[in-house]
Amino acid sequence: MSVPSRYLRSAGAHAEIDRDAFNEGAFILSIGGAQQSHVDLADPRNVFYEYLRRIANVLDVFKPEGEPIRILHLGAGALTLARYIQATRPGSRQVAVERERELLAFVLEHLPLPPGTDCELLIEDARDTLEASDAGAFDAVVLDVFSGADGATELATPEVYALLTRAVGPGGVALVNVGDDPPLAFAREQARLLQDTSYDVAALAETGMFTGRRAGNIVLVASQRWDSEWTSALTAAGPHPAAILTGPDYEDFAKLQP
Repeated sequence: MSVPSRYLRSAGAHAEIDRDAFNEGAFILSIGGAQQSHVDLADPRNVFYEYLRRIANVLDVFKPEGEPIRILHLGAGALTLARYIQATRPGSRQVAVERERELLAFVLEHLPLPPGTDCELLIEDARDTLEASDAGAFDAVVLDVFSGADGATELATPEVYALLTRAVGPGGVALVNVGDDPPLAFAREQARLLQDTSYDVAALAETGMFTGRRAGNIVLVASQRWDSEWTSALTAAGPHPAAILTGPDYEDFAKLQP
C-alpha cells in the first residue's frame, strides 16, 4: 500500500502519513523523515506521545470530567489534541492555528476530524491570533511550536507570553510544550518567561528530564491559581516516571545556569 506523501513548499520537505504497525487504526505524520504526530482514529482517547499525554492530563483535571471547554491550539500538527478533546469533552469549542496551509490540507485529506467536531481552522501566525483574541476568551490555550532554540523563536518573547496568559479566562490554563537538548537552556528560558507573567506555574516531564542531561519535552503550565490537588492527580496520571515542579522547585529549574 502506498504511503500518502506531499511536498510542503514552505517547509522544503515531504510530509508522509504512515500506518502505525503496532496499533490498528493509528497513523504517524512525519515531516522530512522526522515523526511529528501520532493519531489514533480508532480511539482518539489514545494519546501516544508522552508530552501530549501530559497536556491531555492537565486538560482532564482543570475542569470537571466531560465538561465542554473553549480551547485554542497554537500549532495544529495532525490535530491529535483536538480529536482527544472532541472524544472526551463533546460540545467543546475549539480553534486550531497552523501556519502551513499545505500541511493542514494534507492532514485533513487523509486524517479527517470526527463528525460533529466544532473546530475552527485558521491559517495564520500564532501571535496574530493571540493579539486578536479577547481577554479570557478561552479556558485553555496550548502553544506547541517549540522544538529547541531553532524553531519559532519569534514567539519566545515576554510579549507573547503575556498575550498567552491574557487569552485564558479565570480558572483556565495556558500550556507550552518545549522540546530541547541538554543543558535545556531554551526550556529554562521559556520557564522564566512564563514565570514572569505572575501566574502560578508548573513544569511537567519525565523525571530524568529535570536533570538537564537528557533531550526531550517539558510541558509548562500557567494558571491564575494552581490547585495543589492537580499536582497529586497529575503525578498519579503519569506517564511514569513523572515529575511536576511547582514553587521553589520550579524556580530552581528556571534559573540561569552557570
